[in-house]
Amino acid sequence: MKNLTKVVALSSTLLLAVGVNAGSFTEADIEGSFYPYKNWTPTYEGYEPGVEVNQANADQYKEIMDEALYRFVKDGWVSIKTKPTTDFPLTDDYVNATRKYAGDVTVNDKGTLDNYVAGRAFPVEPDANDPKAGLKLVWNYQYGFNSGDSVTIHPFWWTFRNMNNGKVERVLKFEWHFMNYSHRVSFDPKPKFDKNPSEVFRGIYSFVKEPYDLSNTQLLIHRHEDDTKRDNAWLYLGFQRRVRRLATGQITDAFLGSDLMIEDFEGYNGRVSDYTWEYGGTRNLLLPFYYHNDLEKFSSEPADDPDGFRFVDVHGKGNCFPNVTYQLRKTFTLIGKPKDPSHPLSKRVINLDAQTMVMATLVVYDRKGDMWRWFPIGKAHSDHHLPGNKGKGVPVEDFAVLLDVQAKHCTTLQFKSLITDESNQPNLFTVQNLRKAGR
Repeated sequence: MKNLTKVVALSSTLLLAVGVNAGSFTEADIEGSFYPYKNWTPTYEGYEPGVEVNQANADQYKEIMDEALYRFVKDGWVSIKTKPTTDFPLTDDYVNATRKYAGDVTVNDKGTLDNYVAGRAFPVEPDANDPKAGLKLVWNYQYGFNSGDSVTIHPFWWTFRNMNNGKVERVLKFEWHFMNYSHRVSFDPKPKFDKNPSEVFRGIYSFVKEPYDLSNTQLLIHRHEDDTKRDNAWLYLGFQRRVRRLATGQITDAFLGSDLMIEDFEGYNGRVSDYTWEYGGTRNLLLPFYYHNDLEKFSSEPADDPDGFRFVDVHGKGNCFPNVTYQLRKTFTLIGKPKDPSHPLSKRVINLDAQTMVMATLVVYDRKGDMWRWFPIGKAHSDHHLPGNKGKGVPVEDFAVLLDVQAKHCTTLQFKSLITDESNQPNLFTVQNLRKAGR
């Protein structure tokens, strides 16, 4: 009995030493959440890393592809190359913030969080018997480390493509900035900016460089700390030289003629409270995670990049698919259904990478329940990307495509992401800056 008492006391001391609230989660939960591949590798019967998944063997690997990818491979639209599963660890700052703060976080009656400061809100494995499992997952995603505390994306090319003939219809060239005002773990000030009277959680700012008819068009979005408050969003129209506020309904309109809605940005760019959320289970899926610098084929663009950076190339039907490698990874499926009956979607099926909690693929269904769009976002390891991203511990967004299954059309997104706070400060994310930059 004395030995047992000593073990319990020692365990309690160790937990307190790392800042873990033993009543909510343990250090084993932290290890399982952030380092799932430390002593385990996902497998599937008959699957060996390095195999090319194509039309001939699609049925053999159906269970390790999301529903849209399986359909595309089965129909011969694309084949995918695979590589061994690799570790994508997040920065220690984010993991330690989880240790420090997650024990106090709860979901309240409104479906929002109480006592959240930073890190992963719920590091414990989702439980299918927990009625709040979906809400906990979506909050892990909402407050995930998708772009770190701050990211600049430039150059950023959106290419409109006809899937039937491969014709490039239009290319938009952007500069984008994303910054967290609160829940920060890497860049000062931490955990938040003190001067934030509007209580903004996240700012998004974009600027169109080309083509000429859209140049100087800018978009600014403020997502509030209070999820029950609607976003504030403004659009500066270069040809009109004025700022106008976006109406709430416009977040589900096509953005600048692309296949994306504003609500689609980063997978889901809306309020948690606008949807009901359900945990759809844990699966091992092939996801577009890779080392950018090790890819076999790159685009020739951007030709004049000062770092010699090259976009991920495209292939497949209509050049609508990223030419990257996929890994078999532990995945949490999250199903979101809009509460508004007039919403154009019936549901979003978001596949979250369990280690990083970023969205790897999204399958969207229209109001009738038919598959409508597929949205994969390629994630590059930060140590195998730009030199400036090395050591940042962020799964770097590296490529995306919004593919409209019904219209046989896609918008491919090729870009260069730099995890930095050099240009991302609150004054960039203001209406005054829209007017100043548009002159």
